[in-house]
Amino acid sequence: MVAVAVAAAVGVLLLAGAGGAAGDEAREAAAVRALVARLLGPGPAADFSVSVERALATKPGLDTYSLGGGGAARVRVRGSTGVAAAAGLHRYLRDFCGCHVAWSGSQLRLPRPLPAVPGELTEATPNRYRYYQNVCTQSYSFVWWDWARWEREIDWMALNGINLALAWSGQEAIWQRVYLALGLTQTEINEFFTGPAFLAWGRMGNLHTWDGPLPPSWHIKQLYLQHRVLDRMRSFGMTPVLPAFAGHVPEAVTRVFPQVNVTKMGSWGHFNCSYSCSFLLAPEDPMFPVIGSLFLRELVKEFGTDHIYGADTFNEMQPPSSAPSYLAAATTAVYEAMIAVDTEAVWLLQGWLFQHQPQFWGPAQIGAVLGAVPRGRLLVLDLFAESQPVYTRTASFQGQPFIWCMLHNFGGNHGLFGALEAVNRGPEAARLFPNSTMVGTGMAPEGISQNEVVYSLMAELGWRKDPVPDLAAWVTNFAAQRYGVSHPDAGAAWRLLLRSVYNCSGEACRGHNRSPLVRRPSLQMNTSVWYNRSSVFEAWRLLLTSAPSLAASPAFRYDLLDLTRQAVQELVSLYYEEARSAYLSKELTSLLRAGGVLAYELLPALDELLASDSRFLLGSWLEQARAAAVSEAEADFYEQNSRYQLTLWGPEGNILDYANKQLAGLVANYYTPRWRLFLEALADSVAQGIPFQQHQFDKNVFQLEQAFVLSKQRYPSQPRGDTVDLAKKIFLKYYPRWVAGSW
Repeated sequence: MVAVAVAAAVGVLLLAGAGGAAGDEAREAAAVRALVARLLGPGPAADFSVSVERALATKPGLDTYSLGGGGAARVRVRGSTGVAAAAGLHRYLRDFCGCHVAWSGSQLRLPRPLPAVPGELTEATPNRYRYYQNVCTQSYSFVWWDWARWEREIDWMALNGINLALAWSGQEAIWQRVYLALGLTQTEINEFFTGPAFLAWGRMGNLHTWDGPLPPSWHIKQLYLQHRVLDRMRSFGMTPVLPAFAGHVPEAVTRVFPQVNVTKMGSWGHFNCSYSCSFLLAPEDPMFPVIGSLFLRELVKEFGTDHIYGADTFNEMQPPSSAPSYLAAATTAVYEAMIAVDTEAVWLLQGWLFQHQPQFWGPAQIGAVLGAVPRGRLLVLDLFAESQPVYTRTASFQGQPFIWCMLHNFGGNHGLFGALEAVNRGPEAARLFPNSTMVGTGMAPEGISQNEVVYSLMAELGWRKDPVPDLAAWVTNFAAQRYGVSHPDAGAAWRLLLRSVYNCSGEACRGHNRSPLVRRPSLQMNTSVWYNRSSVFEAWRLLLTSAPSLAASPAFRYDLLDLTRQAVQELVSLYYEEARSAYLSKELTSLLRAGGVLAYELLPALDELLASDSRFLLGSWLEQARAAAVSEAEADFYEQNSRYQLTLWGPEGNILDYANKQLAGLVANYYTPRWRLFLEALADSVAQGIPFQQHQFDKNVFQLEQAFVLSKQRYPSQPRGDTVDLAKKIFLKYYPRWVAGSW
């Protein structure tokens, strides 16, 4: 009975004011009608009637949509919120029209006349929230976005039913105001902020200074962007999550306030204290509430508020004390600084800290954090729940509400990956957990724009009370919607992918591409995979077989390239194994043969394939960065920021290749030279009869890596070549050897 009462109290607190005021109905309906026009064009949009009616929700806080009409009449889309109406529209387009909305290109061929909805279809969410983003997504994917790209993303969010999302742009401009008011100099502030591509880790206290400073124009443009993002999110009835003070301060605070009590934290991510070892205010220091409330007051004054704030004090950093009293005090200080400005504040906490350092976060330590905030005022993201859920070992976060999240992708890597079975079952299991305080589902990727099948399933699960009963049928239908037509070979290919690359299970599922292709070469590289490579090659064959029927679809061409890229990735591992075996056996001819194919045939073929699609161009990636600048010098700076993130990550390769991508230009001028240097070093070792020296190779290859980061070479931002022809060329050359089993 106690647990039931706790859950009820949590629900009351979190649902207070859910859905916004009734007066917002007209604004939200207008936002959805504008979305329909952007998505379908003004002509087709006229065939849809959209309304927002709060009374449609049968239970407070549970978004509800209703569909009707079609045929000879207009399609009626009603929603309890703008998000609900947008999700209802998406449901109609997907299930009745066979359409598909995607990052890689939407398929929106509407049948005529529009299909009729039998009767009235009504759907309600099983939980209050559908959350989106990870603090890291802001840097790995969003960092260079302009308003046009943000507008498309917010439309995607609305169509997928997202109603809770981070909105963290522009906060450095607010911090600058606060620090100047506290007496810090502009120089001290400039020295504190990281460069744009690393702001996520500055915001969590992991880094400072690295690859900065931020130009003045950055602050101005980000403030403008944040206002537009917030206005659009709110127009749909979404709840934006604003940042709050987590306790980290610039070292210069100690100059202005010599008596301030700070702790210098340990290093992070192999960075030395020039760039990490942040300063954390003691929770009892009188400056803690001053700085925390100053920031939040200025932030709310600038942007308004929806009363949910994100802050992470100990993200991947061990607290200075494991004493529950200290951890409770540190948590209380953050929360009290929030409610000093906003008495309705709810704290959104990434639960990654409990998962990342389980040896530190024992029951007493976790309990100290969770118990320091009134129940219902701390909303925890179980960030990696599809693989390593925390709610199961914390008694549902000891009564605090939580959101079951799928993390999925570390570093924004390319590479086919998913845990669809676990994702499909996870939310229901969390709801049925004894005394569950689950209040929503979420997508929390570090990087986006890849493996869209995973996100389509997760978005759908936000509206389902039960798992998808037949994932094989679901993924077959997904392919038909994505390409605009059903094809047996394409469906068979996707079912093979479902059983292989998209069915990772157990704690090995990290969603981080560690293929030898994108790692600095060594003799100790791990080429093992959790799936049968034969499934990838057979799916590749089947997708190519369907090309004559589907090649007109941009999404098909994207998927064919992506699957061919994956096949090449597998081939790199196999040729690497062959070259390593030849080196260990001192067989120079075999080493030269395998190494020659890998470095002088296979990788150039991959780069040529990637160059056929604008979505896989390094030039497109870097142009985003350059376009964010207001001068040529600033453009060069932003481009270098982006190059560092893709490769070395830090000045000395501190988090080397973590954010690896497979892009035309990056393969040719970064990965390929590394492999050639490595294979030449192995060949020299065999020819001279001396051992390969990894340490010396690392020093030599670092020069190549650093030269790429500092290079001013420009890359094409327009594709060249035909994806289907290039994929066939690679297939015909390498697939027969795979079938022959000559590895």
